[in-house]
Amino acid sequence: MKKYLFILKKSPFFYGMTEQEILSILKCVDVRSIGKEEGEYILRVGENTAEMGLVLAGSVLIIQEDLWGHRNIMTKIEAGDFFAEPYGTKPGSVLSSSVVACKRCEILMLNITRLLTVCPTVCEHHIRLIRNLVSVLAGNVLLFNEKITHMSKRSTREKLLSYLSSEAVKQGKHSFDIPYDRQQLADYLCVERAAMSVELSKLQKDGILKTKRNHFELYTTLE
Repeated sequence: MKKYLFILKKSPFFYGMTEQEILSILKCVDVRSIGKEEGEYILRVGENTAEMGLVLAGSVLIIQEDLWGHRNIMTKIEAGDFFAEPYGTKPGSVLSSSVVACKRCEILMLNITRLLTVCPTVCEHHIRLIRNLVSVLAGNVLLFNEKITHMSKRSTREKLLSYLSSEAVKQGKHSFDIPYDRQQLADYLCVERAAMSVELSKLQKDGILKTKRNHFELYTTLE
């Protein structure tokens, strides 16, 4: 586990903790590490879980799928970020989304009940861990609200502009990379890939943006 300490230290869940405190916490709770290949499921819709996952290497997709195979990407989780924490904090909750490896990944699964149970010594770093968990949960609510904002737009063009504008604001620049390839972006925005490609071409012709693969440059009238 020590080889992943540089990732754990960057995770918002372990914010403000020393390496020794992180290792101490991992000894206090039930942790297990798993490896998954691209396309393999870590959790499936309809299941229950008492654990939250921390991506140590690689990345995973949070997706919703119906019985006919239609896929809606909720978000992409990179190394250092968590998934399934809302379900793990409420035992018995049924997963409404699946978690799939986007590429070869290493994952640390943590038992949330153990995380929320303060040890007899009431150590300060355990209290900090619980505070950090609340912060992580709040951050996920904001991400969900952001997706709803994009989805509420009526047209594919408006959804694209809403998402790309949001990314530019978050990254603080008009030239940036997004975490999705073309199909993943279409799934995230719940639009047809072909229709999205047509709109991207129109946006480039209109001088609103330039794009190559997952890189975008946005232009405004002020420029």
